[in-house]
Amino acid sequence: MKLQCDVEVVSRMLPTFGMKSRGKGARAVLSIGKHLDKTSQRSSIYMMICTAKDRSGSKYKLKDNIEKFFTWFVEEGKATVRLKEPAVDICLSKADANSLKNFLSAARLADRGSDTSSLPLSTLTPVRARDVEQPKKKLTIVSKKDYPLTSNFPYSLEQLQVSYCKLSRVDMRMLSLKALRKLDLSNNHIKKLPATIGDLGCLSELILHNNHLEAFSQALCLSTLQRTLQVLDLSQNRLQSLPAQFCQLRELVNLKLDDNELVCLPFHIGRLSKLRFLSAAHNQLAVLPGDFRKLSLENLDLFGNPFIQSNPLDHTMQLTFPLPLQELASRAVANLRIPYGPHLIPAHLCRDLEVAKTCDCGRVCISFYIKTAVSMNLHQVSHTVVLVDNMGGTDAPVQQHFCSLSCYSEFLDNSLQRGIR
Repeated sequence: MKLQCDVEVVSRMLPTFGMKSRGKGARAVLSIGKHLDKTSQRSSIYMMICTAKDRSGSKYKLKDNIEKFFTWFVEEGKATVRLKEPAVDICLSKADANSLKNFLSAARLADRGSDTSSLPLSTLTPVRARDVEQPKKKLTIVSKKDYPLTSNFPYSLEQLQVSYCKLSRVDMRMLSLKALRKLDLSNNHIKKLPATIGDLGCLSELILHNNHLEAFSQALCLSTLQRTLQVLDLSQNRLQSLPAQFCQLRELVNLKLDDNELVCLPFHIGRLSKLRFLSAAHNQLAVLPGDFRKLSLENLDLFGNPFIQSNPLDHTMQLTFPLPLQELASRAVANLRIPYGPHLIPAHLCRDLEVAKTCDCGRVCISFYIKTAVSMNLHQVSHTVVLVDNMGGTDAPVQQHFCSLSCYSEFLDNSLQRGIR
């Protein structure tokens, strides 16, 4: 039985001499195994603690020698074992919670003098230097020859960069790094992201610049990334669209979409209320979604997109008279804010309601509307704006929907009056 964690051995005699412990543990490997007692010439069960300074290890007898276990914080990887002789407290921290529980169980059995055949004993031998190194928090690999093929990534990693390694897929070993906060897989050949990236519960930065991605899945948008992801770089890929659920990633602060093949931005992009930096230069955007008006950015870059010349008179008519009953019912659900879900109505109606359009009058339309594009100065949504074109412009067309002919007519009248003034 072995355990890797931080250990501090504190003598309970220190206060007698007016001294205090350091309060800081050293990385160590703890083992429970048999050792020959020189005085009695009999084998007993010992705990051995090996550190970088003492790789040969210090041994402590366990049978009838544990005064108390302190396990209030065992779920956080912390515990203390109080020995009778010598009078020391062995303080354990930064351990895997399950491994720590198993180790303490083995120590209890050894203290009670249980049959050694029931104990998972280890050989008490000196450890290798790498076993007692401080946990590695950051690792950068920028060459294929440095990529680990036979060994795992350090479990304690918080930042991992693997670039220029010609990876065609995400290595599943990376997805077991539960402490990972930043994952940089830029400049590879990755075509598809596994949904299990969403299981990285601490991930706040995901860098996928210059890969071969063709999609960003709904599953990732609905994963724990909703609560953690703040920086997402999907620039220089092959994305043509993003799922409607993309806007569930509401913690996003910085989003890079440059140099893809995007023909539109997510319909509900305005729901990204924390977004401050957005770049989507050099895509195929012809018009921005109406929800774009709700953004509040610090920096915006939409240079090099083939934006259309907005003209309120150019419109798409998608209305029938009278409106179908389903449209009327869906509008009522949206306008009256009636709760709905797949347990109440068919899933396809839920999807329609998720992309409901808001008319100029404030009411909602679903599948039947009049659509046009109006020009908006991008300084209305961003403090700093990179020029949209080589002519020095900062205006871009934004979609606008109308629920009826009367609303569209009123809009045209108001536009005409503003033009006359």
